[in-house]
Amino acid sequence: MEFEKITERASLYDNLEKMPLREILEDINAEDQKVAWAVRDTIPQIERLVGLVVPKMRNGGRLFYIGAGTSGRLGVLDASEIPPTFGIAPGHVIGIIAGGDAALRNAVENAEDDIQQGWKDLLKYNINTHDTVIGIAASGTTPYVIAALKEAREKGIFTACICSNPNSPMAAESDIPIEMVVGPEFITGSSRMKSGTGQKMILNMISTSIMIELGRIKGNKMINMQLTNQKLVERGTRLIMEETGFPHDEAEKWLLRYGSVKKALEIIKQES
Repeated sequence: MEFEKITERASLYDNLEKMPLREILEDINAEDQKVAWAVRDTIPQIERLVGLVVPKMRNGGRLFYIGAGTSGRLGVLDASEIPPTFGIAPGHVIGIIAGGDAALRNAVENAEDDIQQGWKDLLKYNINTHDTVIGIAASGTTPYVIAALKEAREKGIFTACICSNPNSPMAAESDIPIEMVVGPEFITGSSRMKSGTGQKMILNMISTSIMIELGRIKGNKMINMQLTNQKLVERGTRLIMEETGFPHDEAEKWLLRYGSVKKALEIIKQES
């Protein structure tokens, strides 16, 4: 099938600047409702990906996200949320964005067009065949990402991608391409909208299911979360209260002594 940039198709809406505000909002919402269905169609590929990544991570492998612009920012966001949510060390899931950390807040000129830098950025982490690299690009044509995936694959590193155009050059360099076809954007070509929303949903699915498979959740509870603020201390205290029947003050004391719900419950079980 010939490659076509669906992400560049003309919007289904026109004369946006003349629309009533309510109509703008309703039409954006109508388009957003298509995203969940497009993501649902990719579940078989996500399942395959997670099924292969989990054993690699159990054996010390890491998960890398690499992207540019909105896609890169979403990868960095997902990676940054893993340690506080699941209590896993920051180096296990790593987000890389073209242009470096400066690109998180401001566009870095020509960063996404550099075909050498993506692989160089991965090499900074001593990437190896135990690891997995997921490229993220709505268009599937970002040179920074494609070149990084190509080099990784040639080195025997497992690769995947998340994109919004089928049969893209990026998919060709991926062992498992996740092609989420959301159609044209509300504003023509503005892939920060539906494509970005879908990328965030897929990243949530990938990282959350991996962490569940790695035993970082008990029942439906975040027993490994980092106690970085009072809200999380209170949440952890309630979890210990539910599991043990301890009063609030005693549960909080155990939590603060051992630093995590999981560790506290393990010690309580040993001493009971």
